[in-house]
Amino acid sequence: MYVCVCRAVTENEVHDCITGGARSARQVRDMTGAGGDCASCVRKICAILKRSEELTPTA
Repeated sequence: MYVCVCRAVTENEVHDCITGGARSARQVRDMTGAGGDCASCVRKICAILKRSEELTPTA
């Protein structure tokens, strides 16, 4: 599913960014361009980031 239509960035690409170390919407934008145009996808990206934090076990 597309997260950012402007830049054709998919949810899988956002997950790849998170796996690669992205921890903010700005970092995802820097890696993919998502959120750099109309910014309507920033909320979706933040939601994906939040879910990934909730799934990450803390030691």
